[in-house]
Amino acid sequence: MKRISILFVLSLCITFSFAQTDKRLKGIEKQFNSILETSKAPGFAVAIVEGDKIVYAKGFGYKDYEKKLPADANTLYAIGSSTKAFTSALLGLLREDGKLDFDDSPIQHVPGLEFYNGDMNNNIIIKDLMRHSTGLPRHDGAWYFFPNKNKDTLVARMKYHEPFTGVRQRWYYNNFGFLLQGVITEKLTGKSWERNIEEEFFKPLGMDRSKTNLAGWKSSSNIAVGYRLDEDRMVKKMDYYDISGMSPAGSINSSVNDMSKWMMLWLNKGKIGEEQILPEDYIQEAMSSQMVAAAGFPSEELPDVQYANYGYGWFLHSYKGHYLVEHGGNIDGFSASVALYPMDNIGIVVLTNQNGSAVPQLIRSIAADHMLKVEKTEWAKEYKKDIEKALEAQAKAEDGGKEDANVKGTKPSHILLDYTGFYEHPGYGKFEVVVENDTMYTELDNNRQYLHHYHYDTFELIDVNDGKIEASQIGGALKVMFTTNVAGDIDYMKANIEPMTDPIAFKRTPNTIDVDADTLEQYVGLYDLMGTEIKTYIKDENVLFVFVPGQPEYPLLPTAEHKFNFKTLEGFKVEFIETDGTITEVKFIQPNGTFVGTRKKE
Repeated sequence: MKRISILFVLSLCITFSFAQTDKRLKGIEKQFNSILETSKAPGFAVAIVEGDKIVYAKGFGYKDYEKKLPADANTLYAIGSSTKAFTSALLGLLREDGKLDFDDSPIQHVPGLEFYNGDMNNNIIIKDLMRHSTGLPRHDGAWYFFPNKNKDTLVARMKYHEPFTGVRQRWYYNNFGFLLQGVITEKLTGKSWERNIEEEFFKPLGMDRSKTNLAGWKSSSNIAVGYRLDEDRMVKKMDYYDISGMSPAGSINSSVNDMSKWMMLWLNKGKIGEEQILPEDYIQEAMSSQMVAAAGFPSEELPDVQYANYGYGWFLHSYKGHYLVEHGGNIDGFSASVALYPMDNIGIVVLTNQNGSAVPQLIRSIAADHMLKVEKTEWAKEYKKDIEKALEAQAKAEDGGKEDANVKGTKPSHILLDYTGFYEHPGYGKFEVVVENDTMYTELDNNRQYLHHYHYDTFELIDVNDGKIEASQIGGALKVMFTTNVAGDIDYMKANIEPMTDPIAFKRTPNTIDVDADTLEQYVGLYDLMGTEIKTYIKDENVLFVFVPGQPEYPLLPTAEHKFNFKTLEGFKVEFIETDGTITEVKFIQPNGTFVGTRKKE
């Protein structure tokens, strides 16, 4: 890969001209502030470039809403999937160096790589990863809900990701394809994706504040805090999401000033001055249609959007008759838009610290109207109308009552203890179901969700924050269904995590411990419980049972040394007490108290 001398970095820096009095931008800040107010975004930053110059760069609102710290053009935000153009560009460099061809199979460059079936193994090429044409749906739950910082571990999950169509049959967005591109660069260069990005782009472009991971971002100054709007449209802080394992798909953090340098590279055909950083043929190919993303005529709502295609890490549209190359980005608490109008030599980047926000697209459109000298749409007014309509519709829905498909009066087929254990899918990950104080939870990486009974064996996954169950989510949360095998035991939890395939099935492994017959034998005997003789014995292939006169016999499940749960009684446990190497007592731990029985001498 090519390097650039410090002389060209200095040359680029000298060209930065903040001509924020450009006549084309007259009145633009009033519209920007109107969007800020209506959207309730904490803040955003926007930069506009033309050729090799920054013509506008400014922050609005706050990078830290609680502390009221203002945002500026150097504030760092997560750019999310706007990272993708960087990742594919590394492959452009590798192709220029003759280390790969876009028609190569990725299996050729990643030892041990496998896809779901033979058709995919035999036909997927690198180009399919770059333009989202593998036939795979998103499968985002496999990395978002089950994160892993090791890229190779995440790539190995792709073998178990079911496609929804054939290779190159349809376009469908898939983050794993970009993860795999990043891993290909690592295998071919012997360097991490992060290091490649820094050496090939950040350093030569002078993107000195940009970072490739969360740790680097957090150690920086002037960084934004992420936020969301709750159901009452109140601004709420969000935790940063560590996307390090999926970094090639969306981990870059940058400022609008730094991203301006990236946009200028593309507008100037891959050059800084006379130095070719990205091959010109790759620039043109990446910004050209490689796959139809959505077919059909323009809609009445968006008559100026003439097509929707995809290049390499870029979406391709038309905007009021102008060729638009852009990519958005969304990650917890942040949204982004990086847009190029190559035929007009203009680039616009908008970064905001609001989750799932419309702000980047709105600010981009306002800026484009001014810079392209087209008929201006009153985007701020249109957005305000849209918000008012949405809130009105929401109010009507709440007043009319929400239709509930839940079947009243049902209950689970098993006691809660029977659902506990570990659940795993090889393409996603592993989590545990536990019962605590007669309440069932899932646990994954110290994160807990409450399993709220919906009906029959269907439950809802409800967030637990700071030990408090988010009751407002009940009725509208992700539903999961437990299934049983022929023996009547719970065998799977199924969840519609990926809407384009059948529910993802997580196989259950009970979280009991293995206890051999000799160990169980020490518990066998008669116990006196307040004048009642309790009997324990072994049967059914090493299962310990307890029998109380006048009641059915109860099988016990070993959970720890000397500790058992009743298999068929919820909230009932048994603990055997050892004294001088001999079992002398048994405790019956029940919802109504704990009762101790003394072992009878034989």
